[in-house]
Parts: sequence; C-alpha cells; structure tokens
Amino acid sequence: MRFLERIEERPGAAELRAASYRLLGLKRGATCVDVACGAGHAVAELARKGLKVTGVDADPDAVEAARERAPGAMFHVAHSDDLPLENGSMDGYRAMRLFHLLEDPVPTIAAAHRVLRPGGRIVVGGQDYGFVMITSSDQDLTDVIRLGLESHTVSPRATRTLRDVLLDAKFHDVEVVVHTEVITDHHQMAQQLKAAAAAAVDKALITKEDADDWLAEQSHRARRDRFLAAIPTLLVGARR
Repeated sequence: MRFLERIEERPGAAELRAASYRLLGLKRGATCVDVACGAGHAVAELARKGLKVTGVDADPDAVEAARERAPGAMFHVAHSDDLPLENGSMDGYRAMRLFHLLEDPVPTIAAAHRVLRPGGRIVVGGQDYGFVMITSSDQDLTDVIRLGLESHTVSPRATRTLRDVLLDAKFHDVEVVVHTEVITDHHQMAQQLKAAAAAAVDKALITKEDADDWLAEQSHRARRDRFLAAIPTLLVGARR
C-alpha cells in the first residue's frame, strides 16, 4: 500500500490521472468504474467531479484504503475479468497500471465491453517498460539492466497492444495518447534501479560487478545533477 501511495502522489501522477479523465470525457451524473483502483485516488477525484463512481480492485487492503479516501463511492473486491456489475450499467470505464500484471488482456477488455452501455467510453493504459529511458555512460549495459526491470512484471510490454485489443473487441474511435514522466530526482527511482540491477544479475544477464558499477555511476550522476529517466505511459481511449 505504501508503494501505491508513493506512485500516485509523486510529481506527474495527478497530471496523468487528469489526462485519463479528459479522454473519458464524462459529464456530471455519469456512472464510471475504475478497475484496479488501488488506494482510490482516481475514484475520489472522479467523485468530486460529480460522477457516480465504483472502484474495483482484487486486493482487499487496497479497497479498504480506497473506501477511506472516497467514502461516498461504491467498491467491490473482484478481478478485472469478472466484474460484479450489470451489463450496460456504466457510462465510463477506466483501468490504469493493470495490464502489465495480466497474462492476457482480452478477458478484461471483454468484461469492460460488457459493463459499458453503447456509446460508453473506455480509457486503459499504463507504462510500457520497453520504452523506459535511463541515461548512462554505458547505454548498452543500461538496456540490459532495463530487461531486469521488465522481469518484475508478467507482461511488461502489454500496453502497446491495447489499441489492437480494443479494435478486436469492436470498440470504435480508438485514440492513443502518450504521457511522459521525466525524472531527474534519483531518489524517486533508487529502489527500482537496485531491483532492476539485481534482477539482471539473477537472470545471468550481467555480473554482480557490472551491477555495482552501474548503480555507482547512477549515484555519481545524481550527485552531479545528471540523473535523467523518462517513463512513457500510454493512454488508449475508445467508444463502445
């Protein structure tokens, strides 16, 4: 839960959520479900905009935290491919930071199609770990370590397939927006960098010495205000 809170409260996160709301384009009084709602940041913001929001997450602890953040909203503990919602009951559907965790996005998109009314709007998306950029004096080594970062997720490049998945599910007017978070504060990514380097070592992609040298270089860059990472998030909107 602390990780979810950090992700949603770091610089750029509110701007990203706002971009997803613009793609939804819902008016006051509309019904909307936020799937993989996490700690409820989006649910609370959408509720303040006058929407009738339902939050869904498979993690009971996340739902408990979301209920505290948005006490007036409805919540369910459920998986994204088995939503406890009536057919055609929603004007909008939103799911972010979900698809890298799924082996197959098709059942989740099928569930979204079912609960949306005809003409309803969907916005899905998340990070594509294949596009993450981290500057280094050894870019080839950095690209290998980035594979270690990808190894922490089930489908690290799933987001780039979502346009195809929505079109295959008979959604219309599909639009893709790229929102890039630029990070110059090494502290924001320090744990992820260590985890990526460790995973690359565990998978025998690099040696422990390679990992230590690379992490030391990133720390040195940070001390000289030369740390730079760019993390693109793909938002894909469409109409049912």
